[in-house]
Amino acid sequence: MSKQHVSESVNGMNRRKFIKYSSMSVGTGMLVACTNNNKQSTVTSASNSKTNTNLDKVTFSIHWVAEAEYGGFYQAVATGIYRDHGLDVIIKPGGPRGNYTLLLMGGSVDLIMGHSGDAIGAIRDGVPMITVAAIFQKDPQVLITHPGKGYDSIEKLKGKPILVGSGGEATYWPFLKAKYGFTDDQKRPYNFNVQPFLKDKNIIQQGLLTAEPFEIKKKGGFDPVVLLLADYGYNAYSFTIETTKKLVETNPDLVQRFVDASIKGWYSYLEEPIPGNNLIKKDNPDMTDEQLSFTLKKLKENVIITGGDAQQLGIGAMSHERWQLLFDNLVKTGVYDANLNYKDAFTLQFVNKGVEYYKS
Repeated sequence: MSKQHVSESVNGMNRRKFIKYSSMSVGTGMLVACTNNNKQSTVTSASNSKTNTNLDKVTFSIHWVAEAEYGGFYQAVATGIYRDHGLDVIIKPGGPRGNYTLLLMGGSVDLIMGHSGDAIGAIRDGVPMITVAAIFQKDPQVLITHPGKGYDSIEKLKGKPILVGSGGEATYWPFLKAKYGFTDDQKRPYNFNVQPFLKDKNIIQQGLLTAEPFEIKKKGGFDPVVLLLADYGYNAYSFTIETTKKLVETNPDLVQRFVDASIKGWYSYLEEPIPGNNLIKKDNPDMTDEQLSFTLKKLKENVIITGGDAQQLGIGAMSHERWQLLFDNLVKTGVYDANLNYKDAFTLQFVNKGVEYYKS
């Protein structure tokens, strides 16, 4: 399946667009090199049983190292859920510099983790990829400020210096400019290092709800003010599952089994995360139980995974209404043209089966 998928993926996009995408950044800013030989995961769903040649091999690329934000996928490996769905899944970790879309379209991986804003951007650029599930109903993107400065709402950050990653310039930053009057002269480069923030109480920085606040508390000894952009109208789906349109057309059964198993893995992880956490720590020895516990707590407190459409339709749920609202907002901010056929960025055929289906 993998070799065939490589050929089909490249042939599904003309060479000019393929080259274009190989040299550009995707909107989330989580950009990974085409190969990451130093971070090859050894985690596969066959690790818990004897090799079974009847299993379909699938490589899934996440956009960072193993951590609780990907807990459901690791849980599906650790507990044999993928194997029970006829899959031998390899989870491939990522890093801060590279292009996951290129990995997918080049056939190095079969599915990737993405973002709904990027998915619409891919349609604009003629890239034949599609979103098949949305694990995070809320984008965990936050802005972080120092306590005692009075920066306790997004409205109060207008005109203040903010550390912004390159990906943010294409996703949440245009939203902040359009809705809250932010300007480009506020931006400072963010290099995924909290030290500049710790040294300057006037600096504000981007981050993830589940990551930077924990690191700041550990290194700075204080709880920062954390502003979740989803609470201020930024309504993107995040930590989505994306694949090629060719795979959806030629092997929808494989895609369905991967989506179902991943969702069931997430329900299992939210109930009892120990199997997944053990595998995460094996794949990422630097990960601590304290960090894992913090992340899971934040995911639950803010209903990042089980809120929104997922309350009734199950984890991974999506709706036409949410996609249209996101697109309309991005059009208003000038990110995309109103004539873009954003509906090509997603399909609902693999999700929305209801909570009881995935828990059964």
